[in-house]
Amino acid sequence: MELCSSSSSLLRVSPEKLSFSSSISISQFQLKPSTFSKPRLRIHASLASETQGLPRDSPQRLLKELAQRKQSTTTPSKKKLPPKRFILRPPLDDKKLAERFLNSPQLSLKSFPLLSSCLPPSNLNSSDRTWIDEYLLEAKQALGYSLEPSSTLSDENPAKHVDTLLYLAFQHPSCDRARARHVKNGHSRLWFLGQYVIELAVTEFFLQRYPREPPGPMRERVFALIGKRFLPRWIKAANLQNLVFPYDDIDKLLRKDREPVVKSVFWALFGAIYLCYGMREVYRVLFEVFGMDPDADDCQPRARRQLEDVDYVSVEFEGKKLGWQDIATYKPPEDALFAHPRLFRACVPPGMHRFRGNIWDFDSKPKVMQALGYPLQMNDRIQEITEARNIELGLGLQLCFLHPSKHKFEHPRFCFERLEYVGQKIQDIAMAERLLMKHLDAPGKWLQEKHRRLLMNKFCGRYLREKRLHNFIIYSEEVHDRYEHNRRLRNPATTAVQQAIHGLAYTVYGKPDVRRLMFEVFDFEQIQPKAV
Repeated sequence: MELCSSSSSLLRVSPEKLSFSSSISISQFQLKPSTFSKPRLRIHASLASETQGLPRDSPQRLLKELAQRKQSTTTPSKKKLPPKRFILRPPLDDKKLAERFLNSPQLSLKSFPLLSSCLPPSNLNSSDRTWIDEYLLEAKQALGYSLEPSSTLSDENPAKHVDTLLYLAFQHPSCDRARARHVKNGHSRLWFLGQYVIELAVTEFFLQRYPREPPGPMRERVFALIGKRFLPRWIKAANLQNLVFPYDDIDKLLRKDREPVVKSVFWALFGAIYLCYGMREVYRVLFEVFGMDPDADDCQPRARRQLEDVDYVSVEFEGKKLGWQDIATYKPPEDALFAHPRLFRACVPPGMHRFRGNIWDFDSKPKVMQALGYPLQMNDRIQEITEARNIELGLGLQLCFLHPSKHKFEHPRFCFERLEYVGQKIQDIAMAERLLMKHLDAPGKWLQEKHRRLLMNKFCGRYLREKRLHNFIIYSEEVHDRYEHNRRLRNPATTAVQQAIHGLAYTVYGKPDVRRLMFEVFDFEQIQPKAV
């Protein structure tokens, strides 16, 4: 109370009557112009003189010191500093930038450009090597690979980099090492590619295993095998759960904590396997290591009314159901007509020969083949092989333009549905590979959004209509006018036809022809100059 009364009486005294002791100079009173309304007086010397006679433990002395400290302390600054990612850094000079790119592992492989684009942008550090030394042997043993370091292999073998890619595949975004940029980007680029690899592999498997089944039930089978809800089961079956969740029990985690992490690791794992060993190894890991069973009860589609299929299937599908070993070990004969002959037979029924020589074959097929740049030049031993391929190509093109409203109710496979199904998957993986090799420093999430925007269904149909190819679609007489004048019906049909063309190109000429159609004929990236 004495301190409060003395301070209030001090404020009521006029400035002329103020007197200072000899130990205090006027320079000790500091006024800041910016805070003139609240002058702060530093009176440490007066505080020392006032409390000099009081005992050290006196309450009055402590109260006076506390009051003076509260008065003299400044309020902390409320100005927030910007996050570090928004602080501009000086750019690298040309020499350092050139060294950074030339020393990057992504530019180390000239013979495997796709594999090179998925390597980490910088070399692995000691923390990465520690994880590889501790856990990689367990992962390779579970997957059935040699325990020897892959660095001992020759440079011409893509499996030389399997150790690095397997390490990246297990570094999901929730783990500690994923904070490093080269690990985070490397993992995300692998899962971006791996998701389309798995879908294409399972699609080809079911198309050849069930040659009469429409795509609807087939999609249910695919989801029951590789849907994100079922992926933790396969990870646990392969004894990989301890590498994905080293500190948690996979069965006790919530779905929202378990499924995204498992999905990321699962996709990245197959991206690494595809890059190092190819599609055959993808089948082995899916069905042998993870133990996927397409005949299991929970993998069967729901019961539905099926249209009666009275048409023949190819001889290689008659009376037997192909297994994953048949598809993984299949090698086309040397004089095969197509790049993927058995997949072509599974999508184009033999009964299509009844349409050979009809009006569409004479009137529309030459215009369609001219717009698509068909037939391609092939080096065949005998001329009969070339002629037979061109005949089958023409029948496949007619099937691509055959709308389900024409013959599906009498002949369920005389439409573009199965070719459209495989075409969706092959254009997905072709675009993913293109983006990975084009954007070396982009993370997987950015590539995923770019991929989605480039392959929207409305764009696929628009590119077909720009070539005026939608005029050759074969509708039934009852719905022809409706599809011609209603864009809500016409646009999905043109999208399906465009994807079916990609599926046919993949089965006949292989993936290079799909790239030619996507990026040269239809110009999916919209980078070619437009005609004025």
